[in-house]
Amino acid sequence: MKTSDGISGVAALSGEEADSEFRLGWPVVLACFCMAVFSWGFGFYGQAVYLAELQATRGWSASLVASATTIYYLFGAFCLTAVHGAIERFGARLVLAAGTVVLGVGAIAISRAVAPWQLYAGSLVMGVGWACTSSTAIATTLALWFDRRRGLAISLALNGASAGGFTVAPALVFLSRRHGLETAVAALAAAMLLVLVPLILMVTRSQPGAAANLSSRRDAPPQPGGSSAVLRDPRFWTVAAPFALAVAAQVGFIVHQVSFLLPRLGVDGTGLAVACTSGAAVLGRLALGLVIDRLDQRRVSAATFASQAAALLLMMALPDVSGILYLGSIAFGLSVGNVITLPALIVQREFSAAAFGMVIGLSTAVGQFAYAFAPAALGIIHDVVGGYGPALGLCAALDGLAALIVLRGRRPGRP
Repeated sequence: MKTSDGISGVAALSGEEADSEFRLGWPVVLACFCMAVFSWGFGFYGQAVYLAELQATRGWSASLVASATTIYYLFGAFCLTAVHGAIERFGARLVLAAGTVVLGVGAIAISRAVAPWQLYAGSLVMGVGWACTSSTAIATTLALWFDRRRGLAISLALNGASAGGFTVAPALVFLSRRHGLETAVAALAAAMLLVLVPLILMVTRSQPGAAANLSSRRDAPPQPGGSSAVLRDPRFWTVAAPFALAVAAQVGFIVHQVSFLLPRLGVDGTGLAVACTSGAAVLGRLALGLVIDRLDQRRVSAATFASQAAALLLMMALPDVSGILYLGSIAFGLSVGNVITLPALIVQREFSAAAFGMVIGLSTAVGQFAYAFAPAALGIIHDVVGGYGPALGLCAALDGLAALIVLRGRRPGRP
């Protein structure tokens, strides 16, 4: 596959066009940031809260609830492969707004489930909403408005993912323990719809290609061979495979984080630890964002995976020391945001601009198919051995393997 430095394949923007990009595009970054807050708050970090609360109130096993999370991620991964095409056909405005509504409906259905089949049905609905509001939808949408500033725009927007962890998730924990999961989810879902849907409709009403002629990406030729050519490209797999393993470890831990910490830190301590994880993710992404364009992004990815493995091993070795659990949560969190952001930055640098949306969509789908099994696998391990130690060890091993694979795709001399 033809590679690119992130600008090849589209016309160079003039100074006037760059100003138009900035003026028209940054409100969309704000909307995508807010969408990421709720998308990851309900669809990613919130999974840990559903797991703990449904176990406590319904008496369901960790493996039963976690298997619903697996179904949610698997179906969401299937939907992800259609997101890029849906945005091209129907527009970002309709896809993002509809996805927000469906996400809220799915979360409410999960919170009100009283039988396993209702939990699974709600997970399927929520999977559609997650696909239409998470990283692929955000990256594809921002690619319509941004060219030169695309990497920065994606990085800033995806900070909302981490913000969802220290706003929406702790709010779910707090409200669930005081008013019940059903009330907590309904209240926050209503807030999401009232804030997010009007914002999306307002800032995405203009079509960037027609309004400002920001780039020629809409007129660029399609990727030769389409998705099948991407899937046959070895370089694609040196991005998709390691990030699939790393995100599997990340998702597995985050979904079970509340259940792992609650007996050791209590309700307030667990909420604080989750907030620290998410806050550290914002700081880590912002700090790396200042220098990432000057670094070898694959080496940075390997270091990111290694740091998460070290944090997990630390918590596994000393699970009864509260200070270590807080420290491990912070150390793990410093890389959480970057694991989400780095794939798009590597793809932008190494693949043609015309293929950006397709490659991101397929890479994200591969990753989600892989990490869909992580919550259930960790739940089964927990139920079999009666603890989370071996589960954390498995996550650390996945991170180590991911670090080795991502380095295999390095090109000598590439910054």
